[in-house]
Amino acid sequence: MGPKALIGTIWKGVEAMVLNDGSMTNEDAFWKCFEEISGLSRAEVEQETLDFYANEFNEAIASTKPNPRADQVVKLLKEHGVKVYLATNPIFPRVGTMNRIRWAGIDAEDFEVITTYETYHYCKPNPKYFQEVMEEFGLNPKECLMVGNDVQEDLTIRSLGVKTYLLTDTLENKKNIPLEEAETEYKGTMEELYEWFQSYFVHN
Repeated sequence: MGPKALIGTIWKGVEAMVLNDGSMTNEDAFWKCFEEISGLSRAEVEQETLDFYANEFNEAIASTKPNPRADQVVKLLKEHGVKVYLATNPIFPRVGTMNRIRWAGIDAEDFEVITTYETYHYCKPNPKYFQEVMEEFGLNPKECLMVGNDVQEDLTIRSLGVKTYLLTDTLENKKNIPLEEAETEYKGTMEELYEWFQSYFVHN
């Protein structure tokens, strides 16, 4: 299989995870699709794939721009006894996700959970993904706040009764919805989010 065909097959696998009905993990949904399209067995290529995520995948760090405030926001919350859950779209194996966390300059140990494709059964923007996280940890939607930068993928959690804070300085908005029309309780930059939390803890 040539590089172009391989990339196309991987994207089909990602689509299979996004459409996952919950009957299997995202990991199994990906490899089921991959095997059906490529004719290759998971056993033949899985280790090579994991090696890619552990090594060559790190070259993508060149296109990232870490914001130090992200780590400071998480640590501020933890200092005040707030539990933080990294609800990143579980379409990557854990090794790849851990590298992405490192690129962002945040500490993986600060989170109660980091969602990856090995253990989750749905993907964003399906609200069932967020529901799975909340049920796993017994979270009350009214006591949660989702901080995200993707209009289409992150704000769907509002259907479960969770309030959202939309980050505007790293905004993902595939449908180009005007920012003032985005359905979110709060929005602002990472700096504004940090200041917002600081002010909250000073007055509460």
